[in-house]
Amino acid sequence: MNRDVKPLWLVPALCLLGLLGMWTQGSTLSSWATLTVAGLAMGMIIFVIASGLTLVFGLMDILNFGHGVFISLGAFVATTVLAGLQGWTDVSEIGPNLLAVFAASVVAMGVAAAVGWAFERAIVRPVYGQHLKQILITMGGMIIAEELIKVIWGPQQIPLPLPVALRGAWLWGDAAVEKYRLLCVVVGLLVFGALTFVLSRT
Repeated sequence: MNRDVKPLWLVPALCLLGLLGMWTQGSTLSSWATLTVAGLAMGMIIFVIASGLTLVFGLMDILNFGHGVFISLGAFVATTVLAGLQGWTDVSEIGPNLLAVFAASVVAMGVAAAVGWAFERAIVRPVYGQHLKQILITMGGMIIAEELIKVIWGPQQIPLPLPVALRGAWLWGDAAVEKYRLLCVVVGLLVFGALTFVLSRT
């Protein structure tokens, strides 16, 4: 299978362009490293969010404009699970912290998948092949689901402290790189690798 690798070079090229731009402005290498890792982490979070919509539309020809509500649902479920695992998140060892994050992620994905399955069966399936109706009906489903989330968890933001071992930053020279941002980059790369494998090998 011939794969266009040019898009994969875009991120390193932009990082080098940013380095050149910051160097001409007199910024330090440590500032560039800190901002680059933060940008990569945010980019990976957006990639993970957008990949679901892209796959559903690209593989199934379905415009599900309600996909964001499943991300929100997963976030609230994960927050609830992490709150219940406070004994694992309040210790300074990385092992229990990562186990708590992994457990919260698995439960959140399971709940979001179950609700997504019901959403597809009841709401999306009757409008297969009708893009305008898909947009309207999934937007309506999203609005209803958002209100149901508020009914269950309330309308206020819920504070979610990071596990102890993921707080703070690693110092590489003068560069301070936040630990949880590095975790976001690693998770995003794993998702990208898994999606690439599945789409090219199956």
